[in-house]
Amino acid sequence: MAIRPILVIPDARLRAVTDPIAEIDDEIKALASDMLETMYDAPGIGLAAPQIGVMKRIVVMDLAGEDETPEPLVMINPEITHFGEQIQVTEEGCLSIPELYYEVERPNDVVVKYTDLEGKEVTREAEGRFAVCIQHELDHLDGVLYIDYLSRLKRDRVIKKFDKAAKRAVG
Repeated sequence: MAIRPILVIPDARLRAVTDPIAEIDDEIKALASDMLETMYDAPGIGLAAPQIGVMKRIVVMDLAGEDETPEPLVMINPEITHFGEQIQVTEEGCLSIPELYYEVERPNDVVVKYTDLEGKEVTREAEGRFAVCIQHELDHLDGVLYIDYLSRLKRDRVIKKFDKAAKRAVG
């Protein structure tokens, strides 16, 4: 197990569409383990493979609180099969856009279908914070960031801030 560096915008890999995972082998299991360790270390509640530069369709999450027993979840080739009609507004942040939080509108409930680490097909209903986390992480697999749901002005401001920081880091 290893903690991997988390990519930050404007890294182009965060905008790439990921490839499906054909087989759950030791490499994928090690990736899932590294992703969980990286997420817990960050600390965060979710992490998608492109955030550590791996262009594969896998996400990890754990919504357990500090004083609760960890409940790690690994989703391979996840797909949302249903979006509920009720919308909720919640504050979101992202490990790839550190220290910024904005309110985002998303469906309050979803149904997600994925493969677990044992190769079993799973279908789960999710609502509230769990549904938001699923939508946020699955967006990463398609190169979508939560700031894409903001007004153009707010999104441009965020991108400009991180572009400047990236230029300072290089120069």
